[in-house]
Amino acid sequence: MTTQTGQPGGAATGRATLKDVAHRAGVSVPTVSRVIAGNYPVASATRRRVEKALRELDYVANTHARALRGHGAQTVAFVLKDVRGPSFAEVAHGIEEEASRRGRLCLVCVSGGDPARELEAVHLMRQQGAEAVILIGSVRDDEPYRRQMSAIARSLHQSGSRLVLCGRPAPGESVPATVVEYDNEGGAHAITSRLLAAGHRRVLFFGGDAELTTSAERLAGYRRALSDFGVPFDAALVEKVPFDRGEAYLSMRARLHRDRDFTGVFALTDAVAAGALRALAEAGLSVPRDVSLVGFDDVPPATDLRPQLTTVHVPYEEMGRTAVRLALDRRGDGAGVPEQHVLLGTHVVVRESVAPPPKAD
Repeated sequence: MTTQTGQPGGAATGRATLKDVAHRAGVSVPTVSRVIAGNYPVASATRRRVEKALRELDYVANTHARALRGHGAQTVAFVLKDVRGPSFAEVAHGIEEEASRRGRLCLVCVSGGDPARELEAVHLMRQQGAEAVILIGSVRDDEPYRRQMSAIARSLHQSGSRLVLCGRPAPGESVPATVVEYDNEGGAHAITSRLLAAGHRRVLFFGGDAELTTSAERLAGYRRALSDFGVPFDAALVEKVPFDRGEAYLSMRARLHRDRDFTGVFALTDAVAAGALRALAEAGLSVPRDVSLVGFDDVPPATDLRPQLTTVHVPYEEMGRTAVRLALDRRGDGAGVPEQHVLLGTHVVVRESVAPPPKAD
């Protein structure tokens, strides 16, 4: 009887071999090699049986990985939505620095926010023998996400690699993955409290999609701060805006045309804050004299804006370095402590964009 690895009577863990695939498909090892290589004619029915066995056993053709281990640097791969985002770039820099310090090469894949492309990149990196595959960016934390991440984590673990989730929630208990998060909710609570402590009671929550984990956690922190200060939550003060400077500008301009029913703005990223600042300036509103404005991330353009932006510092570079360090230094995973989970702190950086609300005429 064949076990999960395809090894007759063998253990239920470990990398499937060509012999396992051949046994499952009822063919010879050379036939399996020919199907994988695709450089030798094989009967269609035979090819289908071999391909089916390859999928069932989750086989990884690891010739390249063995070559890397024997003759060159090992690799760490990371998959991100967009290389142009300052926060993504900071994480990537931390990953590259730590990987380089440890003699590893970095492989970069860009998903464009497409889950299918992300999954394809993970499979490719697994086939390339990457020691760790790091995924960065906000997600919808639902059952399909957890199932997929659990399957990816176990597949990578079986091949000797490691799934690392940066800024994403853990897929569940007993899943062999490394999770490096930062205190989104705590940061949002602190920055909202800064506005409330200055006297603001109408604070616009500006940016993001509450269905995504990053936005949802920041909204939770915003609501908790309101509750702590005895300020009722008003859904009309929640404005859904893409994490994009240009879109934020257009959204704030439209909001100001409808009504200026706020004295403070919590922009969910510094880029969103920059777009909002432009729209406020065009409307003849001064920050912070007329409207106070805060952001989140503490990356450019936070210090490039005038006034400089009060914001939440996120240790993005440290997140990248921690991701690599934990993945490469893990001990005992699969033998008692399969999951690693680290939560990094955030803090408010006070600059020039917050003042008490203007007095009513």
